[in-house]
Amino acid sequence: MSEIIGLVRAAAGIKLLFLPHAVRQMARPDRMITVEDVRNCIFDGEVIEDYPEDARGRSCLLLGTRDAGRPLHVVCAPKAGYLSIITAYQPDPKEWETDWRTRRPL
Repeated sequence: MSEIIGLVRAAAGIKLLFLPHAVRQMARPDRMITVEDVRNCIFDGEVIEDYPEDARGRSCLLLGTRDAGRPLHVVCAPKAGYLSIITAYQPDPKEWETDWRTRRPL
């Protein structure tokens, strides 16, 4: 997974492109995730899932933290010249273990 983080950070250093789904999720009143939150997750967070065969092109799930240490997940895909932000959300404790890295069984 170390390869994908290098691709993600290099693409993010050029430009961030927020897809409509990401904008809708970030703007929800119960979330209010900022561009700075996403940027911090990209540059200070870690890859917890890698999706090399994603239909949109290789993508990954990052874990970072927001203010007061709240967890943040960002799904993104590095492209030539930009990083596509697919979505960003605060993980649900019903779906994730307390480490925010491990999905709970369904």
